[in-house]
Amino acid sequence: MLTLAWAMAGQPQQGGGNPLVAFLPLILIFVIFYFLLIRPQQKRAKEHQKFLENLKRGDQVFTSGGLIGRVSRVDDQIVTLEVAPNVQVKVVKSYIAGPVNPPQEKKK
Repeated sequence: MLTLAWAMAGQPQQGGGNPLVAFLPLILIFVIFYFLLIRPQQKRAKEHQKFLENLKRGDQVFTSGGLIGRVSRVDDQIVTLEVAPNVQVKVVKSYIAGPVNPPQEKKK
């Protein structure tokens, strides 16, 4: 009986498969993550950096803290925003989140 079970077991499998096939799902997941997550994030970061470099007096912007104001002065790292008449706030340039587009009036 023991010899019958031993004979039915057959030869042990050899692990001589292609290692590329084993890593193919991992490589495929990385490629998908690159095109769906990493690449668009890098593109957005470049656009934001370009926006900060082109920041000028008179632009209306909002900060990551939620302040909305008009740029009254731009230094190397500091931006002065006018948030209300005669009220100015200094903000670190990297905390400027983006431009404020005024809402357009709806035509009736």
